[in-house]
Amino acid sequence: MRDCETEIRERVAFIKNLLAEAHADGIIYGNSGGKDCTLVGALCKLACDNTVGVIMPCSSGRNYGSDRDDALAAAATFGIEQRTVDLTPVRESLLSSLEGVTEPNAQALTNIAPRLRMTTLYAIAAAENRMVAGTGNKCEIFMGYFTKWGDGGSDFNPIADLTVEEVYALLSHLGAPESIIKKAPSAGLYEGQTDEADMGVTYAAVADYMAGRPVTDKERAIIERYHTRSEHKRRLPKTFQ
Repeated sequence: MRDCETEIRERVAFIKNLLAEAHADGIIYGNSGGKDCTLVGALCKLACDNTVGVIMPCSSGRNYGSDRDDALAAAATFGIEQRTVDLTPVRESLLSSLEGVTEPNAQALTNIAPRLRMTTLYAIAAAENRMVAGTGNKCEIFMGYFTKWGDGGSDFNPIADLTVEEVYALLSHLGAPESIIKKAPSAGLYEGQTDEADMGVTYAAVADYMAGRPVTDKERAIIERYHTRSEHKRRLPKTFQ
């Protein structure tokens, strides 16, 4: 990790420049109470006082409990306005509309919440001339551990080049709540869900692989499989030439 003060100063300048170029009045981001969105929120607030976080519970019980508590704690720490949009009724309405049309499998069901959240953020952004800040870190992006047109959809991302360890370093430097720094990375899709358990590999191993450091054969196989299969998420849609 490079000097934290320099990292923060350069990222804040990056955000300020984007806002000026876009003639935007503010920033909006999804606040799930996790490490990445907490860092993004803090950086955006330093760059623009008119930064708003949106807590968007959607079906999962933890969204209404520990995730919400951590999201509010992060907001209080950095003085960021928060709004709440309950998306559970929207999800239920969508599933009801799909009855008789198709039978959503597990993957389809998992992707609904992130895409509803993206739609919500852009609706607010359009109404208030805001830019949507992305919250995915370098390890997640490399692994494709995000939903296409869901949490992968944003106007800019100030932490896309940071590994999980680097995210934690900046959070500690900024004085983020310990509950956020210590909890296991999770998309909060259901009770007990964690990123590393889902993938079968740790973020530390992913960072080691990307840096050319040694990993086990099993870790390498998992990482390369995830990266290859998710390549479509990291590029624009193909078009006819």
